[in-house]
Amino acid sequence: MLEIKAQYNVTRNWQGDPCVPSDYSWEGLNCNNDTLPRIISLNLSSSKLTGEIATSSSKLELIQSLDLSFNDLTGPLPEVLEQLPNLKTLDLRGNKLTGLVPQALLERFRNGKLDLRVDANPDLCLDTPCKGKKKREFFIPVLASSITAVLILLFIISALAIYRRKRGSDMVTKSSIKSKNQQYSYSEVVKITNNFRNIIGKGGFGNVYLGKLKDGIPVAVKLLSPSSNQGYKEFRTEAQLLMVLHHGNLVTLVGYCDDGKKKALIYEYMANGNLQQHLSVTNPNVLTWNERLCIAVDTAHGLEYLHNGCKPPIIHRDLKPANVLLNEKMQAKIADFGLSRAFATENDSHVSTYPAGTFGYLDPEFARYGNFNKKSDVYSFGIILFELITGRPAIIRGLEENNHILEWVIL
Repeated sequence: MLEIKAQYNVTRNWQGDPCVPSDYSWEGLNCNNDTLPRIISLNLSSSKLTGEIATSSSKLELIQSLDLSFNDLTGPLPEVLEQLPNLKTLDLRGNKLTGLVPQALLERFRNGKLDLRVDANPDLCLDTPCKGKKKREFFIPVLASSITAVLILLFIISALAIYRRKRGSDMVTKSSIKSKNQQYSYSEVVKITNNFRNIIGKGGFGNVYLGKLKDGIPVAVKLLSPSSNQGYKEFRTEAQLLMVLHHGNLVTLVGYCDDGKKKALIYEYMANGNLQQHLSVTNPNVLTWNERLCIAVDTAHGLEYLHNGCKPPIIHRDLKPANVLLNEKMQAKIADFGLSRAFATENDSHVSTYPAGTFGYLDPEFARYGNFNKKSDVYSFGIILFELITGRPAIIRGLEENNHILEWVIL
């Protein structure tokens, strides 16, 4: 899909995994519901595509419907399209394609196995030699079937639109956190952590322990403490979000435990801790400029996915160096989604009376009025950038008073 995006210079917001989570699949795509979801339809109709048909389309082995109609595509139909055994609909109307339709595609059309639509391609021949009469005879049944299919498609789209409107912003927050493949009992968590022997972190949610799965893969286990100032609501929020969010710059949730009063979240292990530890003056290993740049870019990618790659957009609300984790390759991933919130629309905002975020990283509008939106996260990210560049913390401690890093930069 990335090859197709690059060749056609697709302007749609395609980021992360095309199929997973299912509620946030890429625009114009449909995927199956298998354990490993695969693309079954691609609709790039009226997308201002130019050039020849991408041969990389042949890699979509399970695709059933390919719609490239009403673009500005040129050149012949690539024979690689014959290599798509599951293809049932191929819509190429309204382009400038030339040459012959591959024989195998014609045979499948004539056998009723393929709905082939090639109207309004004046220089595209159906057979040798090209004969206008044959072309017209071919187009009439194709046009009739196209009109029927369009009417059915419009009905389906209308039904889906009504259904999605009813779901609204609850698309993420109402999803169940139950998943057989990701749920662990408390006794399993005890075994994974070797009876909670090795503490590697501590936060508002509770202690974080180093663990190991049966296959030897290391994990980090965040155990909800009874005295935690973050409760079950935050536990559910983080579990729900991370089970449907998949991006290279977001920490991966391996599983969870919701066993009575015993609750835990199990993450991929990030061997190099968090960014705050590396920016600390007590850390003898100073980050190189290249590492700082890569961390900034990784964090930006993760945040951009939350804001623009998710439907509805998700606001983190507590972005800070302690919530930017680093793996063994120093790749940065955003973590800690307990205070995150999904929004119904792109430009939505929210007024909160509930304290959220960390002092020093809260944008002034939220601090004054309780309003938060995407800009709140962007402000927090800006503070992280200042810390990466200057090596100073967000709050600079002084003998008489404390100063914010922005005040220090201005001075």
